[in-house]
Amino acid sequence: MEAEFDVVVIGSGAGGAPIAYELARSGMRVLVLEKGPLLRTQGDDDRGPFALSDFKRDEMFNAGPERIITIPGMANTNASFYGSHVEPDLNDEPHIYSDPDKPQNKSTVTVEGYTAQVVGGGTQLYGAVSLRFTERDFRLRTANEGRTLKDDPGDTLDHVRDWPIGYDAFLPYYEKAERLVGINGTAQGQGKSFGTNNYQKPLAANPISEVARQGMAALGLATYRTPLAVITEDHAPSGRKAGEPRVGYVNRYGDPLGYKSNTWVSLLRPTLKDPQAGPFLRLLPNAAVTHLEASGAKVDRVHFRDESGRTKTVSGKVVVVACSAVESIRLMMLSCEHDPTGFGRRARYGEDGSLLGRFFLTHAFGGAETALTGRRYDKSISLDSDYATDGCAGAEFLDANGMWAGGVIYNNTSDQCLPVTLARNDQSADLDTNWSGFMRETGRREGAMRTWLDHDFGTRLSVSFMANQIPRLTNRIELHPVRDKWNRKSAHIIKQWHSHDGHVMNVMADICKNILLKGAENSGIKDIKPTDSEYGSVYGNGVRIANHILGGMRFGTDETDSVLDPDCRMWGFDNLYVTDGSFMPTSGGANPTLTIQANAFRVADRLKQAV
Repeated sequence: MEAEFDVVVIGSGAGGAPIAYELARSGMRVLVLEKGPLLRTQGDDDRGPFALSDFKRDEMFNAGPERIITIPGMANTNASFYGSHVEPDLNDEPHIYSDPDKPQNKSTVTVEGYTAQVVGGGTQLYGAVSLRFTERDFRLRTANEGRTLKDDPGDTLDHVRDWPIGYDAFLPYYEKAERLVGINGTAQGQGKSFGTNNYQKPLAANPISEVARQGMAALGLATYRTPLAVITEDHAPSGRKAGEPRVGYVNRYGDPLGYKSNTWVSLLRPTLKDPQAGPFLRLLPNAAVTHLEASGAKVDRVHFRDESGRTKTVSGKVVVVACSAVESIRLMMLSCEHDPTGFGRRARYGEDGSLLGRFFLTHAFGGAETALTGRRYDKSISLDSDYATDGCAGAEFLDANGMWAGGVIYNNTSDQCLPVTLARNDQSADLDTNWSGFMRETGRREGAMRTWLDHDFGTRLSVSFMANQIPRLTNRIELHPVRDKWNRKSAHIIKQWHSHDGHVMNVMADICKNILLKGAENSGIKDIKPTDSEYGSVYGNGVRIANHILGGMRFGTDETDSVLDPDCRMWGFDNLYVTDGSFMPTSGGANPTLTIQANAFRVADRLKQAV
């Protein structure tokens, strides 16, 4: 393959694919390097209309073969874990987590911080909830000036920064992303301003979701149909035809049919098939970038290993990093260690006041769940979420509860929709503790097993919230001495919650509980009591991040107070840009994927002028 390109994009997910889409269609020679494989969907043209999907059964159920953590010195050494074919084996590529509030405890090996190593990145596996941030989310510093906050020890706002650009600047790119990606939902009832409405018509709501809608209405919360990145009508920009998407194969796992609007089917595949743009785009899967090399202020070489492990080098006039925040920060730090006097000095790595890796963010999140006994619902017939509300993000609600910021609440219809996922998610066990909730219940056999299935299967309904997390200097990504299979230092996640995060999550979780109680009451379901509903949040649970991996290289107008400039170009470099979620100075009050995509389209417009 050729070694020189106009643009080299590292990562093919929400932050990388929009760049490649726009610049290849502008006639620039673009190379996309993706660490994971290309898993094709059924019906990809070059495989015939009846070819099966490349997504394997273990990804549908997220339960591969059991493995044992073998890394010595970790608190969870010898523990079992379960992975899939798009997540790394933790013994090969570990992430290390430490709780800064408990320095006496050993670190643990974790899958946290990996969205997915596959063409399309996290958009292949996410639940597809695609919400805009509210206008207030872009200016939380100024919005909180002079306000009194509860559970504030006096430092809540110390590291909060407004975004250097506001909602109005994002608006045309939100609209572009919604049109090109393919999203269904409704605009009426949202707490944001809209220009052009590009939503497709949502599917009929699942009957179980009516309980959540009535609960929101009973609390005076305006509702709308949750925007989901799943096509429900023919989608002209990507050439996809509408079908009958169902939760069993669309939500949270690799969609074998291409209805879910991941960046492979919505942006990259259409570009490669386009006779005008296709010749300008090269996609190279199974390519693990090891480090970047710079000459002065220009990154002129990208080093990677191909699928056979051989080392290769390419160059680009512009280099865009979009590996998802943890791995992007790790790549920058590994590049600094490889070339400390060149790349490292430009990136200010190790210097006093360096912010590389600092202010790592996720989301304050949690919710409530209950069993609506007396009727069993078929949850496989719908999508992930039907109704959402921004009623807990407005100024009146925040003032009444002494909160610095709020967030979105939406219902989940897909949780535990099949018996195997019911067991996997029992007691909300997930990620590193896959299946452990069910496995602890050794008494569930014979009649007890039937009673459990009868009570829980097809009856459970949950509502979740996503809210802003307080930025903290101590929440950061570093390099850890534990090495991966390529003998490179692993990413070290050091993160804990602020006390005001706890207040925000407690308020939001209580609202979620009341939505279920009021909704059940208004729907004529009389036997639901507060003690029957589980509710809470991730507060106090360390790193738990729900795959919303943000911050660590925030953008801003002051190079002493940020890592990236307003165009997401790294300070100190002329041609190095970062467009995954690491650019965010605050985490937003909603799922971040749409905002990452919108920002990538925005940066692409800047790059059209720069290259």
